[in-house]
Amino acid sequence: MNENLINILSEEKILPILRNSDPQKVVDSAKALIDGGIKVVEINVVNPSIYKAIEEVSKFAHVCAGGIITSIQASAAIESGAKILSSPIFSMNLVKISKDKEIPFIAGTSTANEAYNAWKARIPLIKIYPITAMGGAMYVEDLLRPMPFLNIMPLGNVKLDEVTSYIKAGASVVGIGRDFYEGYSLAEITSRAKKVISELKG
Repeated sequence: MNENLINILSEEKILPILRNSDPQKVVDSAKALIDGGIKVVEINVVNPSIYKAIEEVSKFAHVCAGGIITSIQASAAIESGAKILSSPIFSMNLVKISKDKEIPFIAGTSTANEAYNAWKARIPLIKIYPITAMGGAMYVEDLLRPMPFLNIMPLGNVKLDEVTSYIKAGASVVGIGRDFYEGYSLAEITSRAKKVISELKG
């Protein structure tokens, strides 16, 4: 299995999550992020035309296909070039596909129990969603206190300037959605990526 992509994510500490129904806008935003030094982007499969965007972006970056719930979506994403699958849920069906295809699977969980069960199923990176509603960085600390072995990625309305506080709380990676790109020009997206990368490396 391509676990080294999970290692890359853990080194990067950040996963931008692109969600747009227009495939061209997804490709343009992904390019802007890569220009800023990002190595892995998540592209949310909001409609079937987004598989084309995954195909395009996977020519120049590692793509994580997000919002995957069904095995049909998982297969289409993998065929389009996705190297990681990400889901808002924890599904054993997707665990099986990930093992069969040797593609890492990031499962979505909210509670301590769900996160522990995902860890037991050998999920390499466990998504904690929706983190802001669950209590933010303090929830990450509370979750990791009894289970420091969990490799977690909080996301859900996280702001770019909150990334370092989540990393300090013990998160391996932080998922950032619309705050990274919505309302910003492509040049601004690139400079936002550069800024957060230098903060995380500093």
